[in-house]
Amino acid sequence: MGNKKSSEGYTSKGERRNVVAGLGDSRTEMNKLNDKVEAWKQGKKVFLTITNPIKGEKSKPFIRREAKEIWGKYSPYSMKQTY
Repeated sequence: MGNKKSSEGYTSKGERRNVVAGLGDSRTEMNKLNDKVEAWKQGKKVFLTITNPIKGEKSKPFIRREAKEIWGKYSPYSMKQTY
């Protein structure tokens, strides 16, 4: 058996795009927010992107914060019982 010749000189032309690179998230912003609210209600760790309250930080116009910090801890609404 002979040795296989390696293709040292071949370079891809890059003509065809990667299939995965063309796919994006087809959900709307409202759907994404609804999914985050549902996950927050279930007690999952949800992060929100908000505008930075510190106006001096020009390099970070947006920051990520946990939903519990912004929306508070979720507690289902219950009517108070008075007897």
